[in-house]
Amino acid sequence: MAETVLLTSGASPAPPAPPRSFTWDEIKPRSGRAPERWLVIDRKVYDITQFHKRHPGGSRVISHYAGQDATDPFTAFHIDKTLVRKYMKPLLVGELAADQPSFEPWKKKQLTEDFRELRGTVEKMGLLEPNHIFFFLYLAHILALDVAAWLNLWYFGCSLVPFLLSGVLLGTVQAQAGWLQHDFGHLSVFGSSRWNHWVHKFVIGHLKVSNLEPQQINLEPLGRRLGSLRGWQCDPHIFVFCRIIESHWFVWVTQMNHIPMNIDYDQNVDWVSTQLQATCNVDQSLFNDWFSGHLNFQIEHHLFPTMPRHNYWKVAPLVKSLCAKHGIEYQSKPLLTAFADIV
Repeated sequence: MAETVLLTSGASPAPPAPPRSFTWDEIKPRSGRAPERWLVIDRKVYDITQFHKRHPGGSRVISHYAGQDATDPFTAFHIDKTLVRKYMKPLLVGELAADQPSFEPWKKKQLTEDFRELRGTVEKMGLLEPNHIFFFLYLAHILALDVAAWLNLWYFGCSLVPFLLSGVLLGTVQAQAGWLQHDFGHLSVFGSSRWNHWVHKFVIGHLKVSNLEPQQINLEPLGRRLGSLRGWQCDPHIFVFCRIIESHWFVWVTQMNHIPMNIDYDQNVDWVSTQLQATCNVDQSLFNDWFSGHLNFQIEHHLFPTMPRHNYWKVAPLVKSLCAKHGIEYQSKPLLTAFADIV
């Protein structure tokens, strides 16, 4: 009896139960409009019924992929996947059954597999790695234009020509700062989300909209005392003129490459087809790249949203080849044609 007890107490623990297996027919009903919401990433099934409310990227974007394979958008939007997967562990409820495909049977199998192979090639080529010198010089050119605008007013005064020149320079500063904050917002400048978010707040908070309410420091008394010295600022007219330039710049650029070719409910098609349905490119040139903040490569930007913009031209030929192979239109227009299409 004692020997039996000893053997029992020294026995190895029971092996963990095998993960539950699911079919696509079980996963599909648990969509973004259902009480239960599941999604699939790399064949793993996750229950996001409660988590979607706490998703850092917002409830809608993750709920959009409920009931679907979300491998490609997950890979596209997260730069530190190891950290993210740590938070995903409690959500894991099982995996796809062995006889189930890695993504929905109705999606384009060869296109999806070819794109994932392309993604691997992009990573091996280092196209997701930022060139910090590029972004430093880009920030420097914004600051230089800003200083030039104010020096122009300080030296030449507020007559018509200096006023117009400084307004154009400041409008350019605002537009280019907008493209730069967009880079940080897409986590494409630093390898850390924290650093991207911190510098993003600096650019958007200090270069673009520094005059926020409520004021943390009351500068009104100082302004009244120095009022006689502030005439050269042409305040507030210079800011109105600058804002007109910047707002028109922003609208024309963002609309020229976001023209939906087909407006419909979500059809749950593959990642590549989804991104190319509502985007188009504008032909590359040094001016177009600078003017649009490289958003003339909108197709590449949508397929690889965390890719640093200075690498878009390198991946563009690979994307063109993928589209040609699968009969998908890769649309690229001259700048003026893109503007005309908006109208």
